[in-house]
Amino acid sequence: MPVKLYWFPQSHPSWAVRKMLELKRLPFEEVNVLPGMQRVHLRLARFRGGTVPAIRLNGQRVQGSRQIARALDKLEPEPALFPADPAQRRAVEEAERWGEQEFQDVPRIVLRWGLVEDLALRRWVAAQSNMPMADLSAHLSGPLARYYARVIGADEPAARRAMRELPQMLDHADELLAEGTLALDPPNAATLQVLSTVRALSEFEDLRDQVAAHPVASAAQEFFPQFPGPVPGFI
Repeated sequence: MPVKLYWFPQSHPSWAVRKMLELKRLPFEEVNVLPGMQRVHLRLARFRGGTVPAIRLNGQRVQGSRQIARALDKLEPEPALFPADPAQRRAVEEAERWGEQEFQDVPRIVLRWGLVEDLALRRWVAAQSNMPMADLSAHLSGPLARYYARVIGADEPAARRAMRELPQMLDHADELLAEGTLALDPPNAATLQVLSTVRALSEFEDLRDQVAAHPVASAAQEFFPQFPGPVPGFI
């Protein structure tokens, strides 16, 4: 039975999981979740949480890119998403944790803050999601945008803090790549976790030049050549 991947293209950790499935050559079926309705859709699909990525495999439901990486390694050991050497594995797991718990939130916070403040940005998301009457959807989705921003604390101070910390985070990603923690052939779980976030950031028109100046940008483009964008300027 093929794996079912619940995702939407604007979710960068969903791209990381999609790449894991492709690398392991596991057949999978995509279930497209409408942005803004993910909590409803996933609860109806009997997932405990309301966020993508989520997968169903062998009767199990797994959510979150880190949890999914481990489930996929158990199901299909090769190519491994974590090194066999204990010290190397610890380094990869720490990079993966940083990528999910800290770095991953940067584009998410900035975008969700922008969706509250910018009607044109809501119109772009509606069009990207193939919503009927994108202009009307943009006007009506303000309360929903405020709800999802509030869920993760995406207010203006949080967005400004994310922008202040972004240069240091990109430098850290470069360091992880240079030292080999973010392996490229084959990529490990941390590689896909971190580079999917870099790729998301590179599609922000306001951030494109800043991101492109870092070595991780070309690696991210190589692993994730197709990505929704560009995100119109709003910062």
